Amino acid sequence: MVRVPICVIGAGQIGMRHIGIAQSLPDVELVGVVEPDAYRRADLDARGLPMFATVEDLPSETKAAIVSTPTPAHFRAVRAALERGFAVLVEKPIGASLDEAKGLINLAASLGLPLFTGHHRRCHPFSIAARDMLPKIGQPIALQGFWSLRKHDTYFDLPWRCAPGGGPLMTNLSHEIDLLRFLFGNITEVSAMLSNASRQLQVEDTATLNIRFASGALGSFMISDSGASPWAFEAACGENPELAQSGQDYIRATGTKGAIEFPSLTLWQGSDGQAVNWNHAMTRTHGPDFTEVDPLREQMRRFAAVVDGGQDELLCSANDGLAALEIVLAATLSGQTGMPVRAGGVPGDYIGA
Repeated sequence: MVRVPICVIGAGQIGMRHIGIAQSLPDVELVGVVEPDAYRRADLDARGLPMFATVEDLPSETKAAIVSTPTPAHFRAVRAALERGFAVLVEKPIGASLDEAKGLINLAASLGLPLFTGHHRRCHPFSIAARDMLPKIGQPIALQGFWSLRKHDTYFDLPWRCAPGGGPLMTNLSHEIDLLRFLFGNITEVSAMLSNASRQLQVEDTATLNIRFASGALGSFMISDSGASPWAFEAACGENPELAQSGQDYIRATGTKGAIEFPSLTLWQGSDGQAVNWNHAMTRTHGPDFTEVDPLREQMRRFAAVVDGGQDELLCSANDGLAALEIVLAATLSGQTGMPVRAGGVPGDYIGA
């Protein structure tokens, strides 16, 4: 078996998860970890990891990079990796601004290199199954999402998490927007209300959104990193071992023929032989059981296969990452201006401030 030589750029919390996965995958060889902080680099070097200060220092056999730096450093890290000739998978969001994201997409295209965005929720079996099940509810009409997990106080000890781009919109909503686009299609307009009343930081801690899809469906979404609740993607499915699991659904969608709850995929439909309307009770079908996967592991496995010459239609492309970033920035801009923002209405250099 030929092992794909991969590096990880950024050795923070999410970077360490990527490092552990790279070490465990039989078709991946971890050839380097880039960490600019000298103290952190020395500590990890003492643990036996192949540490480097810059992308330029990485060994010549490196073929691909996982970029897991803080968002403000994504552009610099991805550009350096592409210029070394590496295929890249960058943690979401793909950049801090649309100009950054488009610049990286153009650079990757000019060099003929794969560039993906790390929206790993696509890799869950229940996410794939949900998209396949949606025709059972007919034409999508509306959806409602509720994500609220109270982050611990020390989470905000890192300054970038208190600055523009560090709030739940860019950090957490970006995952939700890609998942909504994956399931329900393109988003054309968003309006939002923002609040920082709980923590009084520079960034928002709570937001509510109204969403218009290209299909004509409408959606609402509430997101908060200060409100405690059992309703969130991570709590529903337990994908992050550091976060408590509740098993509670957090998205409900309705259509002309029924409704579905996510991620349990509980399906509500009309009774056999009866019209689907409010005069008749609906029947509930519990969702199927799925084999649990680590979506980051599945994402890296798929990425390595592409680097090795394969094709993949599930991974989030750079362009899909750009589309998700645009809607997240549109929500931020809407919350600051009090006006709805359509796709195409976000300035290229806007970063949320």
